[in-house]
Amino acid sequence: MTTTPLSPEKIVYHGRIVCVKQQEFRAGDTVKVFERAERAPGVRMIITDGQRILLTHEYRHELERYDYRLPGGKVVDSLEEYLEISGDMTAYAEEAVRREAREEAGVDVQSLRLLGVSHCGATMVWDLYYYVVEQFQQLPHQQLEAGESITVQWFSIDEVYAMCMNGAVSEERSALVLLRFIPTLSSHEPLD
Repeated sequence: MTTTPLSPEKIVYHGRIVCVKQQEFRAGDTVKVFERAERAPGVRMIITDGQRILLTHEYRHELERYDYRLPGGKVVDSLEEYLEISGDMTAYAEEAVRREAREEAGVDVQSLRLLGVSHCGATMVWDLYYYVVEQFQQLPHQQLEAGESITVQWFSIDEVYAMCMNGAVSEERSALVLLRFIPTLSSHEPLD
């Protein structure tokens, strides 16, 4: 059965980084209200020298502990900025990669390529843009924002694989992207 929109989408809740949108649809003889939460997308970087991958070790308030992560952050800092952007987010995401690489990883990106976009789901829109950075220059230090506690560590491919499998990299979307990426490294032997 197909659904037909009966009203334009409207924002029913507007927070600092998340909004909730609703829209009425007709499905046969029934009118349904579909709801979805939406937030500005983020970026994540796989910074690699072909033999190792750079991960950050940072305190995450929502987890109340330290976590290993791919460096990254928000594409824009507020919901208002995000809602004003229409169309392709790629240029904004690439700008965010360069900014977040300097801030979190202490790296100046020389070149990058989009690996893919992870979509969170139908009722929660929060895309993560994953980029591979293989050409970069290490900076003397990170440019952390106030309140950030982040250290940078290089790990072998096998160590990163194990960290994805044992939950040390707890952002599961990033762990899955890493597990898909590792076999593409030409210098890496297949994992058992």
